[in-house]
Amino acid sequence: MGFLDKAKGALKKGVDTQGEKVGQGVDKAADIADEKTGGKHSRQFDQGADRTKDALDGLDGKDDDIR
Repeated sequence: MGFLDKAKGALKKGVDTQGEKVGQGVDKAADIADEKTGGKHSRQFDQGADRTKDALDGLDGKDDDIR
């Protein structure tokens, strides 16, 4: 098992056990970035946060961890 496999396994476990907190962190990061740009790119940050949460949630093949 290589480094990337171990990292992916750890990420899956973290998302499975702390999915809600991970989602909140992604949203908070998008909000901070939006604030720093003066709200000029709100839609793009929201889309990026949604795509990030979908990708993280899909690591285990189920859409059930991040809301």
